[in-house]
Amino acid sequence: MLKILYEDNHLIAVVKPHGMLTQGDDTGDASLFDEVKAFIKERDQKPGNVFLGLVHRLDRPVGGIVVFAKTSKGAERLSKSFREHEVEKTYLAVVEDTLEKLSVGDERHIEQQLFKDERTNVVRVITGPRGQQAITDATVLTRRDDLVLVELHPKTGRSHQLRLACAVGLRTPIVGDVKYGATHGIEDGHAIALFAHEITFPHPTTHDDVLITAEPVLPIFQIKT
Repeated sequence: MLKILYEDNHLIAVVKPHGMLTQGDDTGDASLFDEVKAFIKERDQKPGNVFLGLVHRLDRPVGGIVVFAKTSKGAERLSKSFREHEVEKTYLAVVEDTLEKLSVGDERHIEQQLFKDERTNVVRVITGPRGQQAITDATVLTRRDDLVLVELHPKTGRSHQLRLACAVGLRTPIVGDVKYGATHGIEDGHAIALFAHEITFPHPTTHDDVLITAEPVLPIFQIKT
C-alpha cells in the first residue's frame, strides 16, 4: 500500500520500499513512479494522462522518502532547488563494524572523488581529474554489538555516494550492501540498510520550508531503540 507523507496541489511525497525501482527500467519491474501515477489517476478519477515529475531518485536497494511533482511548475522549481543545493537530506544507515572503528558520538567529514563505471554500475573512489567530488557528513548515533546506526548528511548528490562514504570513508559497509563489501545479508536480497529519513526543501510556490520525515521499516533499524 502506498504510504503518503505529504501532498498538496504541486507535490506528493511517499515512502519508497527497499528493493523497488524509483523509475521503470528495462527489467520491466514495478516502479514507484508508475505506482504513484496510477494511484492519483484512480483516486482523482482523471480521464487523461496524469502529470508526475521525477525530480530525484533513490537507488533500488534503498528505502525512504521520494518527492514527486504534480505540476510542471512544481517540477521545474523543485528540480532547480536540487540543482542549487537548497535541499537538505538526512539518511540513516546500519553499518558493519566488526573491528569497532566507530564510537557513539563520532562525527566524520568525508570528502571523496568518485568515478562510476556505467557498464558495471559500480562506483570507485579514485584520485585524479576523472572523479566527481562527493561530500558527506556522518554522525554515529548508537551501536549494538558489531552493528552501528549512522546518520548521514550528503552535501552533494553523486551516484552511490553514501554507500562509498560508509564502505570506504568509514571503512564500515552498509548491512546488505555486498556490492561494496558487506558480509551481513538482509532477507530481501534487493535491500540494503540505508533509508532516506528526512528531507527539507523550499516549497515551489509558497517558498516556505517543507520538512518531511519517515521512519525506517526494516527490522535491522531496530538497533535505534
